[in-house]
Amino acid sequence: MLAAGSLASTFEDHVGPAFERETDYRVHGEYHGSAALLRMVEDRTKHPDVVVSADATLLRDRLYGDHVDWDVEFASNSIGLCYNPSTLLGDRLESGVPWWEAARDADDGDLAIGDPELDPLGYRALMAFELAEQEHGVAGLRDDLAAAAYREPDEPQLLLGVETGARAGAVVYENMAADHDLPFVGFPDAYDFSDPGLADHYATATYTTSDGYVTRGRPILYAATVPSGADSPAAGRAFVDFLTDASVVLIEAGLAVAGGLPRSNASPPSGVDV
Repeated sequence: MLAAGSLASTFEDHVGPAFERETDYRVHGEYHGSAALLRMVEDRTKHPDVVVSADATLLRDRLYGDHVDWDVEFASNSIGLCYNPSTLLGDRLESGVPWWEAARDADDGDLAIGDPELDPLGYRALMAFELAEQEHGVAGLRDDLAAAAYREPDEPQLLLGVETGARAGAVVYENMAADHDLPFVGFPDAYDFSDPGLADHYATATYTTSDGYVTRGRPILYAATVPSGADSPAAGRAFVDFLTDASVVLIEAGLAVAGGLPRSNASPPSGVDV
């Protein structure tokens, strides 16, 4: 399985073991930023049985046509700021300073974000900065935060610096902070990408990658599929089908399952019931 780095603990500690208890399959996961892992499938350098993206639209834009023709949306999430309470940033947050003010005053590199070229979490952080600038009426906030932030190329490592104190904080998904037992300041609905009713508002923020792909802000939706080059497609379909009925496990892992989830895009094959 190639899966979004934000799901590493979710799949390794929760979903994978539950799936293995119910089937004869074993889960072997490899975790990267979703843009990076989708390129591996596009380039055919990897042939996973399952692909799981933290951005359903990105998966469709990158893989539909040559590699897949269906997917299942199975969970959602929100973003915010996790922090190390032993740092100056953490101390200011715990004293009630607004996150954007504390982050703007922090030293360069104190705040980490994902690499937006590799990871939807990275470009969502930049979009959140843009929407926060509008929401709070602070001119230059997006550019200031973007310029000062350290960009972590390996999403699963994003929180390591916060845990050790090498980074004071990081923009992460809510489940990631819970996985690592780190304090978390959730962003408002206006820029946490959790509310389907704010889809048009989120879409006013954009990011363009170095290869020209333009992505717009949208509610966070995780999507899973089985690519045409899978070595064991039956195993992949079994895992995706399990995700469609795993809401209890997913919620226990810190994800959200609401708003009509799970649901399919296009027509899943036999063995995947949504």
